Amino acid sequence: MALEEFDQALIEVKVAEFITKHRPPERVRDKVDLSFRIEDQSVIIFELRVNWRDASQWIDSPIAKATYVKKTKDWKVYWQRADLKWHRYEPVGTVESVDDFLQVVDEDEFACFWG
Repeated sequence: MALEEFDQALIEVKVAEFITKHRPPERVRDKVDLSFRIEDQSVIIFELRVNWRDASQWIDSPIAKATYVKKTKDWKVYWQRADLKWHRYEPVGTVESVDDFLQVVDEDEFACFWG
């Protein structure tokens, strides 16, 4: 089940502000950038890089994901490990809001999101 339309619009604004704050300098954005997407009840933040084999293609590398759980009214926080699977971010596995999720990603206490 997807997020409610109003909630999704509010989330998009908040995450877009976060992305704007963390984007690389403009001079390198033609090679690397930061973006996000909303899939059903999840917000996914990812890095975009030019494919080294074909400069006309971009490759996205997921950084962080938060999935809304309607029953408990909270967000589960995930990071992607080297096995390319999403794993719960154990220091803070659940947060109450997208703002809290963005703060966890920003602080990245254990270098799981930003490396």
